[in-house]
Amino acid sequence: MQKILLIGGSGFIGRQLAAKLATAGHQVTLPTRQREQVRADLLLLTHLNLINADVHDPATLARLVAGQDVVINLVGILQGSEASFKRAHITLTEKIITACTEQNVCRYLHMSALGADIHGPSMYQRSKGEAEARVLASRLDWTIYRPSVVFGKEDQFLNLFASLLKIAPVVPLAGADTRFQPVWVQDVTRAFAEGVNNRALIGTTLSLVGPKVYTLKELVSYTAQTIGVCRPIISLPNWAARAQASLMSLLPHPPLSHDNLDSLQVDNIDLAGLAPELAWRPMALEAIAPSYLARGKTNRYNHFRSHAGRQ
Repeated sequence: MQKILLIGGSGFIGRQLAAKLATAGHQVTLPTRQREQVRADLLLLTHLNLINADVHDPATLARLVAGQDVVINLVGILQGSEASFKRAHITLTEKIITACTEQNVCRYLHMSALGADIHGPSMYQRSKGEAEARVLASRLDWTIYRPSVVFGKEDQFLNLFASLLKIAPVVPLAGADTRFQPVWVQDVTRAFAEGVNNRALIGTTLSLVGPKVYTLKELVSYTAQTIGVCRPIISLPNWAARAQASLMSLLPHPPLSHDNLDSLQVDNIDLAGLAPELAWRPMALEAIAPSYLARGKTNRYNHFRSHAGRQ
């Protein structure tokens, strides 16, 4: 049994990783600023300790890190200003590294992203790349994880497309030819769980990708087929995509930003496949996605309509 601090553990990936680690008997501490909003399924986990805490506060972070065997950082945002990307990805990583060093906690698992690059086209990619550089320069026993887009029940990728396809007569699509290599969320959490005990992964950067490459347009078409709708998908030129992103920025939670468009300038793939250090074959999208896309399509449609009606 290991004592694990899971930072950023209340999101899509974090909830499933917390459950996997706690079920395996590890003692997991999950800090959150809104404990009352954490899902009930997390509250029921025997080996999970939810704590109200602000991990951006260095003193609070030091107390959380003290006595842990492993620290996992899953924090990431997909949209925001340059300052918000820096705060979430770079500054917090620096604070975690400092806390681990001061508290003599050596094992650190870091969530990055496929395409992280200090010279990348988007603020997201550049900030993820800068965070990786901080980890590489540290004296910690680190492992860096670089997933492509992650799919699974409750994801905000295929589910979003399913919701849009249900109500839109036509789908205007930015970045239609950008290639992705979607990875199942359970393969991602399995890789992190492996890193908790497998010291052979120390000092490695692991690509987390699925077995197949798709263009974004192919993924939207597959989603449409899976939920049983037929919609024209129109590939947008860059100028039209920029106009679309500007209009979407008026929404409270826009599905597309200008920085997302910048990220779409480069493919999100690793043709070498899932990191060989992990020694298993990742699950195919077609084996998993129908189980949650088709089953939940009515509820997602109603949820999307209720939010659209408030605009």
